[in-house]
Amino acid sequence: MLHTFVALVQDKPGVLTRVASLFRRLNINIVSLTVGESERPDTSRMTIVCEAPETAAHRIRASLYKLEITVDVDEVGRSEGVIRELCLIKVAAGPNEPNGLHSRSQIFELSNVFRARVVDLAPESIMLEMTGSSSKIEGLIQVLRESNYTILEVSRTGRMAMRRGQHTSRVLKALGTANGETTFKPVAPNLSEDEILPNEFPDIHEEEDHEDET
Repeated sequence: MLHTFVALVQDKPGVLTRVASLFRRLNINIVSLTVGESERPDTSRMTIVCEAPETAAHRIRASLYKLEITVDVDEVGRSEGVIRELCLIKVAAGPNEPNGLHSRSQIFELSNVFRARVVDLAPESIMLEMTGSSSKIEGLIQVLRESNYTILEVSRTGRMAMRRGQHTSRVLKALGTANGETTFKPVAPNLSEDEILPNEFPDIHEEEDHEDET
């Protein structure tokens, strides 16, 4: 099943490599990963979607806590948060297409049905912008293909998630912290020795050199 984790991490070089190395060690595939600025200074917000068994969620979250670059981790489900994805779709709509120039009006109608926006119109193509759930975006792509339209390019951001009803800035002020910044690090759940992972990982190139020597 798909798990969606929202992690606040320190905005430092190599953080993305550390997180990717962690999932590589756990042998879990990352489906999508989005990174951007957060409401806190010097802190980035990562939304990580991964394919893993239901029982693995506890271990993934606890392992993320073990990294010293992690400020906070939360798992967001569909019923608990708002999950959206941004997608750009470029569709061929020139005079040489099967429906000719009439294909443009038909694409406009489809965009209205799916609440997508036309953000670029070229002599040979139309670019659509759509924000919504993954299933809604995949539905538009499927309809375009079944209607014999040629999809030239697709660019998707991956999931972005935020838990409902919680306002981080207000919570931090209620804790009495200066400038909304916390001075503590959340405590990771209790793990067995087999589940605890090291904070530092060897460089990938060093591992490859070691494998070549052996």
